[in-house]
Amino acid sequence: MAQLYRDTGIVLRVQKLGEADRIVTMLTRQRGKIRVVAKGVRRTRSRWGARLEPFNHVDVQCYTGRTLDVVTQAQTVDAFAPAVVADWSAYSCGCAILETADRLVSEEGEPSLRVYLLLLGATRALADGVREPALVLDAFLLRAMSHAGWAPSLSDCARCATPGPHRAFTVAGGGMVCPRCRPPGSVTPAAETVALLEALLHGDWTAADASTDPTRREASGLVAAHLQWHLERQLRSLPLVDRRSRPRPGSGPAAPQRPPEGFPVTPSGPVGAGPADGGPPVAPRAASADSAG
Repeated sequence: MAQLYRDTGIVLRVQKLGEADRIVTMLTRQRGKIRVVAKGVRRTRSRWGARLEPFNHVDVQCYTGRTLDVVTQAQTVDAFAPAVVADWSAYSCGCAILETADRLVSEEGEPSLRVYLLLLGATRALADGVREPALVLDAFLLRAMSHAGWAPSLSDCARCATPGPHRAFTVAGGGMVCPRCRPPGSVTPAAETVALLEALLHGDWTAADASTDPTRREASGLVAAHLQWHLERQLRSLPLVDRRSRPRPGSGPAAPQRPPEGFPVTPSGPVGAGPADGGPPVAPRAASADSAG
């Protein structure tokens, strides 16, 4: 007998199924990552298909099926997708955030409340547009790695626990290392870069917002390398992230953001490679009058 259940979650990606259906992958509060079938949502007359798009925070009712569960109702809790897709920097960073959450929560049906809350906060920050999208991305990656047990050591030596500060950083070693434990191939980041990583990890946005562009670029490179080392695979969306900082007050008008070549622009925003190609999630369709949740 089919069992009904209800949960709230954030849509990570969607895949086409048949002529009118979709497989929707979500990270939910109670059940962790789930894959459900949304029947008929690709039809033009679908009343709630636009709600089940990447970045949206939705409340869904499903019933258990033989292989995949089936969505019967969907209501919008937070429509993050339109605001995220309208800004290329936010969209590219958001794709990397969704892909990271999908990779970190590998087992379906296993609750992962901490990652869910981190994902919800990061997506809301991208939609609000108050923070730099690249800083939001790096903060999410650092905190998600901390939850998974992969947080880089930024003060004490990652190998012998000698109190810092230290100068060298090694991805394979787990973070900052002392001169005695420093392996070949380690890098020497600036002190400002290490301070920025600590600020992002602990939520000190005053210090993070005051950082310079070179410091942010160096910090993002260390974060990306550390994450992909532990995931043992490269994230497809990270190379596409737009890390250009927004103009600061008094620095002149903002230049219009454009997606890189090869990314067509639709009325709802830039669209990258679709989930069927293994790329980042597709951009949501433009919201219609009957898609308000």
